[in-house]
Amino acid sequence: MTASTPASRFTLSAPVKVLIALVIAAIVGLSLTAYDQTLALKVADVVRPIGRLWLNALQMTVVPLVTALVIVGVNTASNAAASGRTARNAIIVFLVLLVGSAAFAAVITPALLDLLPRDAATIQTFREALHSPTTAATPLSAAQWIGSLIPSNAISAAASAAMLPLVVFAMFFGFALSRQEADRRDRILDIIRIIADTMITIVRWVLWAAPVGVFALVLVVCAEVGMSVLGVLGYYIVLMCVIYILITLLLYVVARVAAGEPLRRFASALVPVQVIAGSTQSSLASLPAMIDSARNRLGYPAALTALVLPMAVSLFRITSPAQYIAVASFIAWLYGIDVHASQYAVAVLLAAVISMGSTGLPGQANFMTNNLPITQSLGLPVEPLGVLLAVDTIPDVFCTIGNATGGVTATGIVARHTRATEQDDPAES
Repeated sequence: MTASTPASRFTLSAPVKVLIALVIAAIVGLSLTAYDQTLALKVADVVRPIGRLWLNALQMTVVPLVTALVIVGVNTASNAAASGRTARNAIIVFLVLLVGSAAFAAVITPALLDLLPRDAATIQTFREALHSPTTAATPLSAAQWIGSLIPSNAISAAASAAMLPLVVFAMFFGFALSRQEADRRDRILDIIRIIADTMITIVRWVLWAAPVGVFALVLVVCAEVGMSVLGVLGYYIVLMCVIYILITLLLYVVARVAAGEPLRRFASALVPVQVIAGSTQSSLASLPAMIDSARNRLGYPAALTALVLPMAVSLFRITSPAQYIAVASFIAWLYGIDVHASQYAVAVLLAAVISMGSTGLPGQANFMTNNLPITQSLGLPVEPLGVLLAVDTIPDVFCTIGNATGGVTATGIVARHTRATEQDDPAES
């Protein structure tokens, strides 16, 4: 007689639950609109506050969470940089690539959006359905932008959700903290980590209700906008997939130019990495394949890959800054708001810094927590983020492939630079 084993319990992942909620909300909203427009509008008025409350609950954690994550991220990067020249080189490469990713998205996304048809009546109805503001923040001149970098009052910056000066303050605080005695620094960092973990716990609670919040937001939009909302979401999905694919392809060029890798060898080595990244949608799950390809297929030193690739998984997601900029650009296009170069300059730097401090967040928490400050910094409405969250699972496959590709690319650049410096100064480790 064989012992019976309990049947495994089938559970849906959080993104799948949100996607199901979106589909159900779209069916209900569009069906109500087809059956009785007046009834659909009444139902939309009833459920609208639910979506608004859900978005408010997410927004309330942004300032303390981002501040804490930046402080911890600065100290983590500082500690890594202090551990040796290779780690310092890796941090520099990460920062350069992250800024480059955000800058590329700031240039290419508006150009791609200009190719899409945009129906003014649909956009107006969409805006009214979410009760979003219609005006953007006034763009700053170069002198005003420089003057706004450092806040005269950090508490006031936090209260007004002025994310760039707040992040600058958090960076100063983090660097100053890294110069304190180890015991005192660790005590403060423990408190800050507790604050960050507490905020993340609140975010997870709020995201537990994400199917309800997304259902309310999507039902309102579908009931008031109609079938055209599906075209808007389709544009977003295609846009994000294209952005991620373009960044991944650019990484091959970066590997050829900055790492000196032959394209065919580099592409061949990345195939198993990208297959695992795409199937698991997890950079951490791709780490063993990344290490194997870097060592055995590309010939990078074992000690270097053992240091740089885990750092890349914990600190470096090449597609994250591009996502923040692309999402904000899409919202600006959706609402017909012009974003000026000075505003994009602020957002590019902010996106690079925030992405390094928040790589440990779960996917949905990462999307909302990091896109909110970038969107706010550009003076754009945040209401569409709840709707976009629901469909972000689809392009996330290409996002993870890009991140895994970026990790191996950064390792190649560090490996080449390390070889060059060791040849110049063999006595220095």
